[in-house]
Amino acid sequence: MTDIKQFPGKFITLEGIDGAGKSTHHGWLVEFLRQQGKSVVATREPGGTPLGEALREILLHHPMHLETEALLMFAARREHLEQVILPALARGGWVVSDRFTDASFAYQGGGRGLAENRLKTLETWVQGNLQPDLTLLFDAPSDIAQKRRNASGNAPDRFEQEQSAFFDRVRRAYLERAQAEPERIVIIDSTLGLAEIKNKPEQIVSTIC
Repeated sequence: MTDIKQFPGKFITLEGIDGAGKSTHHGWLVEFLRQQGKSVVATREPGGTPLGEALREILLHHPMHLETEALLMFAARREHLEQVILPALARGGWVVSDRFTDASFAYQGGGRGLAENRLKTLETWVQGNLQPDLTLLFDAPSDIAQKRRNASGNAPDRFEQEQSAFFDRVRRAYLERAQAEPERIVIIDSTLGLAEIKNKPEQIVSTIC
């Protein structure tokens, strides 16, 4: 797969543990970019395509082996790339995705304990050297994220039902990836007020507009 730098469009991903505020900020970031005159595709993982959304329902609500979970995540991602992400980037559009491959390393790797070399093999197979232009990592301690999930009133899915120790491991894996790739991954302190949180991503994204 070709390097993302060869595409005229831009690819931004939002990451973070469940309850960190990632999905909340996805919508306003998309709107902010559209106000800048960008053609924006708003999408999510798992999901983003009819097949991906069907796999999402299975992944979020059906128990399965760890390796099955990882394989289905990357299967949905391959379809997502082929049907949504790559065509949008090729025509000069901006893609803003709620989660991408960092989530697999954090959840299936850090949270579940799947060996990193297996995830790297899947990553290379599915996407080659393609990585987002920018990843915004919304970071919050697991106890704060838990309170937000509880306050949402939504029925928890299979991941959201995990214990705090699971989310501590996921958060740690995210932070380790941010430390390893600081030029791509920017940490956003999502314990701040909403106005403060919005201000930082807007400033960061404006630098690549």
